[in-house]
Amino acid sequence: MNVILQSTYYTLYQATNERCFYIDFGQKKIRMPFCQLLSLRHKVMSIDIEDHFDSDLNTHGFEVLTLCNKEHLFILNTLEVLDLKNLVEYGFMAIGLSSKTEALNL
Repeated sequence: MNVILQSTYYTLYQATNERCFYIDFGQKKIRMPFCQLLSLRHKVMSIDIEDHFDSDLNTHGFEVLTLCNKEHLFILNTLEVLDLKNLVEYGFMAIGLSSKTEALNL
C-alpha cells in the first residue's frame, strides 16, 4: 500500500494491486473502492462546518458519519471533521482527481 496523504487524525492509502483505497481512522482501517471514496467525498464536503459553531443547530458539536452503505459509523468532533475535509480535498488532488479547476498559464 502506498501512502497518499497523512493528516493529524487520518491516513489515506492506495492499494494498487487491489485497485482500492484505505482510510485509517486511527481505531479502524476501512477498505473503499473508488466509488465509495467518491461517496465519502460527497458526504464530507456537504457537512456544514458552520453548524458546529451554532449551538442551536448542533448542540454537542459532533457529526455522525456513515460509510460504505452504513457498514461503518463514526462520531466526529469539529476538529476531526475539519481534518477529514482536508484529507479528502488534498487526497483527491494528490491522486489527480481534484474537483477544483486551476487556470493554466500559457
